[in-house]
Amino acid sequence: MKNLILAICALTLLTATSWASAQTLLNASYDVAREFYKDYNVAFVAHYKKTTGKDVKVDQAHGGSSAQARAVNDGLEADVVTMNTTTDIEFLATNGVVAKDWAKRFPNNASPTTSTMLFLTRNGNPKGIKDWDDLIKPGMQVIVVNPKTGGNGRMTYLAAWAYVRKKGGTDAQAAEFVGKLFKNVPVLAKGGRDATTIFLQRNIGDVLVTFESEVISVDREFGTGKVDAVHPSVSIVAENPVAVVERTVAKKGTAELAKAYLDYLYSDEAQEIAAKHALRPRSAVLLKKYANTFKPIQLVPVSEYFGSLGEAQRVHFNDGGQFDKIYTVK
Repeated sequence: MKNLILAICALTLLTATSWASAQTLLNASYDVAREFYKDYNVAFVAHYKKTTGKDVKVDQAHGGSSAQARAVNDGLEADVVTMNTTTDIEFLATNGVVAKDWAKRFPNNASPTTSTMLFLTRNGNPKGIKDWDDLIKPGMQVIVVNPKTGGNGRMTYLAAWAYVRKKGGTDAQAAEFVGKLFKNVPVLAKGGRDATTIFLQRNIGDVLVTFESEVISVDREFGTGKVDAVHPSVSIVAENPVAVVERTVAKKGTAELAKAYLDYLYSDEAQEIAAKHALRPRSAVLLKKYANTFKPIQLVPVSEYFGSLGEAQRVHFNDGGQFDKIYTVK
């Protein structure tokens, strides 16, 4: 009997030790990336086990990019943040939550992928939408994310502004154009997935402006043939930045794991997964391989007309900025 009890105790201890050795990592990310990270996490867990012999569990938290950044700042114990706009990580860096030099910790300005803004119309594109000019027509209903809560919305705003400038317009003309666009917005979505829900489940709007990657997500979740993807003539380059949450990893002892998680985003396997989810990989070879997904668009870097996303945030999206001047919450 004594030997049996000792054996049971030993087995219990072994099981507890096994569970304890499996570290858990939390990735706080933006709405539209949830399907990509669902697949990426499976690949990373297998890679980490193969290369280190250690088990790891990855949890996800999704929402509007800026809302996620605020949650982490306010205490959400994420080990890493994977966002769709650098300003959200800069916000965390300013508050000492991530490293001041976070953008230098990983390649390509700590942005393993990029994206851009497309239009999703209802099947058959009944309103004949081709470019940004169509979005300001009287009676058009446009679904976008609130630029105050999500990078998706900020990139939509900046892409529309850049479109006017690229055609030779002035900042004043761009402001007028973007003002007309937002007058056609019946309700501001909280994040990218909320915008898709408003468009497809609540059946509001004629067109949804969202990240390129959302096209595939819509097809998978709602079935192919629900929407048509329209590529405008001009759009913005949206970098998808990542960072280790120093405050959390110091507390949990997960710094090595967090770095490995973000490093692997640059691997060939991860870049291929990104391409399959319509996130633009950094690899020129993969961009060519997935040419049917990544149609040619005149892509404008944020720096061309806005200096940086930080400057754009101050001028356009902070309280009292340009966006507040052109949009009244409905």
